[in-house]
Formats: sequence, C-alpha cells, structure tokens
Amino acid sequence: MAIADPIAEGLARGWKHINGSQLDAPISLEADVVIVGSGAGGGVAAEILAQAGLSVIIVEGGPLKSSSSFDMEERHAYPNLYQQAGALKTKDKAIGIFQGRAVGGSTTINWTTAIRTPEPTLAYWQAERSVSGLTAESLSPWFDKMEQRLNISPWAIAPNRNNQALLHGCQSLGWQYSQVSRNVKGCWNTGYCGMGCPVNAKQSMLVTSIPAALDLGATLVSHVRVTKIEHHKDKIYALKGQTLNESLNWTGVECLFKAKHYILSAGSIHTPVLMLQSKLPDPHQIIGKGICLHPTLLSGGLFNDAINAHSGAPQTVYSDQFVWQDGAEGELGYKLEVPPVHPVLLASKTLGFGLSHAELMAQFNQLQVTIALIRDGFHPDSPGGQVHLTDHGFVLDYPLDSLFWRAARRAFASMAELQFAAGAQKVLPMSDGVPFLSSWSEAKRAIEEMSLAPLKTIVASAHVMGGCPMGDDPKKAMVDDKGRSHYFENLSVMDGSIFPTSLGANPQLSIYGITARNATLLAQELTQNP
Repeated sequence: MAIADPIAEGLARGWKHINGSQLDAPISLEADVVIVGSGAGGGVAAEILAQAGLSVIIVEGGPLKSSSSFDMEERHAYPNLYQQAGALKTKDKAIGIFQGRAVGGSTTINWTTAIRTPEPTLAYWQAERSVSGLTAESLSPWFDKMEQRLNISPWAIAPNRNNQALLHGCQSLGWQYSQVSRNVKGCWNTGYCGMGCPVNAKQSMLVTSIPAALDLGATLVSHVRVTKIEHHKDKIYALKGQTLNESLNWTGVECLFKAKHYILSAGSIHTPVLMLQSKLPDPHQIIGKGICLHPTLLSGGLFNDAINAHSGAPQTVYSDQFVWQDGAEGELGYKLEVPPVHPVLLASKTLGFGLSHAELMAQFNQLQVTIALIRDGFHPDSPGGQVHLTDHGFVLDYPLDSLFWRAARRAFASMAELQFAAGAQKVLPMSDGVPFLSSWSEAKRAIEEMSLAPLKTIVASAHVMGGCPMGDDPKKAMVDDKGRSHYFENLSVMDGSIFPTSLGANPQLSIYGITARNATLLAQELTQNP
C-alpha cells in the first residue's frame, strides 16, 4: 500500500524551504517573526503566527525528513533524527539523553504520550516560582484546542503485553493507574514511533503545524544552526547562523535573520546554550540552571510467555501511585511507565558484556521493561542540572546525589513488586552487579542492599525541561508566564526550557498548550501594533 508523503507533496506545491547543506553563498532573510527550532514549541508558534497573517521564518539545525525516510530501523533513525545520534550524555556520562534533531524536533521521534500539566505542579509554580498566570482552569481551553488540533485522545486499542504488565500489576496491588492519551490518527499500532512514523499517523509537528504554516507562506530553513543573538539595550536586532552539511557538520556559510520579533524554541539545552553564547543579560545568573530531566531507572521482568515489547503502541498505561506520595517538596516521587523495547535501545540501556549480555538479548521477546521517571526540581536539594559552555560547545552537568539515589532505591523496589505481581518469573534491576531475582521477597532484600552509583546504575532521560524559567520575579525567572523576556521587548521563549521544574508528566502536551496560549497573545499584539 502506497503511503502519501505530505512533505514531498508540499515541496512540490511550492513550499519555501531552504536546505542549508546546499548553500554555497551567504543568505539574509527577513520576516515579522523568526523562530529558532521546529519542535513542539516552534511548530505550534509558527502555525498560530502564520494564521494571523504574519510572515514567519523557522530555522532548524537538523534535516527535513519525511515518512519516505522512516524505514523503522534504529541504525538509520538515531543518526538521522536524534541529537548526537542518540548518544548525548551528561558531563559525567551517567545519564543518557534522548532528544530529537530534525524538523519536528522531539515530536518526530517521541512515543506519542500526551498528558496535561499536573495540578500540583502548577500550584507549586504559583506558590514558589512566581508563576501567576497559569492554572489548570486557565490552561484548560488551550489544552482543549491542542488536543483537538493534534487528535489527542485516549488510546482505544487494547494495550500490548508490555503495557498490560503495568496494568495488571497495578490492578493486583491496588495501585493507581491511568490510560494514556496519544496524538495519533489512523495509527497502525506498529510500535516504532521512536524511529519516525512511516505512515504519518503520529500527529507530530512534522505533519501538522509545520506543513500548515508552510501552506500559509512561512519559510523553513533546515541544516542551519543559529549561533548568535545580536542585541543592543532592550532590543534583539538579528540572529546569525551557519550552515551544516548532511552529516550535520559545519560548512561555514553564514546566514542572517532579521525580524520584528524573535522566538527561541530550541529546547531546554540549546535555548540556554544560545543565550549563553550570545551573552544575554543575566544579572541573577539564571540561564542554563535548573535543567530537569525526569532521570529514569529501568527494571526488566522476564516472563514465560512472549511479551514482544517492540510491537504495539509504546505507551498506553501509566501509574502516578508514587509521583506525589510525599508532597511536592518531600522525597522525590516517580511515575511508572513502560518503554518500547527495540534491539539497539535495549542493548545500549542494559548491563553486562560478552556471555551475560548475549544471554539477556537472547531472551529479548520475553523481556518486559518498566521505567520510573523521577520528578526532579521541586525538593530544595533537587535543583536540577546546569549547562556550561566549553571550547567545543557545551556540557550538561547533572550530579546524581543521595536524594536521587534514595528515590532510585524506592523506585526499583516498586518496579520489582509490580512486575512480580504481573506474573514475571524473574526481575532484573538495571544496575551493575545485581543478578536476576526470582521472587519479590528476594528482590526486596537485594534492592535494600544493592549498590547504586553513577555509571553503575543505568539512568536515562527523554524529558529535558528548564534552563530558562518563567515567572513574574526577574530574580527567579528569565521570561514571564507569556514567554516574554524580562530584558528584551522583542524576544520570547516558547519551549520546555520555560518550565521552572520538571512536570511529573510527559512534557509534549504542556508545551503545546502553553505555547498555543502565548503565541496567540503574541500574534494579537503584533497584528494590532504592526
């Protein structure tokens, strides 16, 4: 069956797309608004501003790919669609980070889970981080709008075996669980969302908002990394960038972008990095600090029957049993979910080498994996990480301290108890030196005594948040609740970097809803005051 390729069709219709890898001479472009980044924030902002009749330029460092490029193979997806080919890590290499790097950003390669910003998070932001304009009530219409726009709704098909284990474990133990809403339309239920959707069912920015903006006359510039924000007093007056080749290495052709208003949507690492590189005013030393990761632990459960965790919708059930158990500022809570399990992903996020690793991989189809996402950034001793510039780019320093390891030990115990309750014959906490455990009683004892440490314990992240926090108080925030800079009249930030803490929920819908609100307010201002 032939699958239509909306990107190829749009380009054939005359979309304005400039591929920086093909430029051999400098360019200078001008518009009402220039947006840096094309993910959840940049895509939504581009569509809303273009709908308002404003001229828009979207600048993306990664390539423009489409369903024709998505062959469901990890060996192609990671180098083509992920930051550093999926190998991005924190400074000490203790946390592996998955972020998108292509048109559509992480929405092109995420697992489609869409959850509204939890009310305890919003309440904490208001009480502790001077965020006055965002409540569950005020955001509800914007979430409604984006859920309708991106076809976000509860997944109606039965969970795959990987998710069923989480569901059955929660039911057996009497734990809270919820059904996941997904941004899909006509989904084939293959389970390969992390490699780009080959049938355009995932309603990512790549197939929704960005095409809509391009149909309205927006310009997309790919393979160009913005390197400097030119500024003077309270105004931004240009962005400078350089081209990248197909391998995303510098080719050195300079690009200049000018606009009435500038939006940074490069994500919670690259938005702060760009600000730091450009030496934006930061009197309270806020930029690049407080970066939260939902640092995530993994537990493998071995079942007698095939789990086939590579097949079927990746995430359809989650549990918030432990997220807020000790309150927002108590011991770190954690969310329980499952990931899809594909060979390269599993091999790179499990333990051992040689025979032990081969034996684990040989049981690939019987392995169920549960993950615990730690809710960081709320406790006084959980400040998050910090980006630092280096001679070769940047590093993200995120120390894993005793507070985190206490939460990790509790999370490993919860995951093991859940997996045994779901019928697992053995459980393997993903920390070096721990063997397969054959019962809950054995696991409970072993987890109480197991040694946990950076590089020894597998920790990963797919949710990067913070680094340019919002709030009314400039001593705590770089932008206000509308994403507007406290220091520049024509600069906004619309991405996950504005979150003052982590969310305790998967971030894409929070970015969609808050950006829809803020981009609409900006569009009204720019059209009323041309």
